[in-house]
Amino acid sequence: MEVTGFFTAIIIGLIIGALGRLVVPGKQNIPIWLTLLIGVVAAILGTLVAGALGVDDTRGIDWIELALQIVFAAIGVAAVAGTYGRRRIR
Repeated sequence: MEVTGFFTAIIIGLIIGALGRLVVPGKQNIPIWLTLLIGVVAAILGTLVAGALGVDDTRGIDWIELALQIVFAAIGVAAVAGTYGRRRIR
């Protein structure tokens, strides 16, 4: 991954985090900065997994890579919302 690809992943990650939060049903009691951080990590992980699968560089929009990123973001938001919400209640 080049430097420009890394910065692009961060910018896309901000959007991915918001999409991941929309995909998870129910209310998530986590701050928006944490959602965006999860999105950045999910974008980087999704790009790495897409590269490992050989679907990271296709003609047009990389739909498989985008779907992987959103899935990682949804899993991350759901996991953090479950632990963050319980931690704050006690």
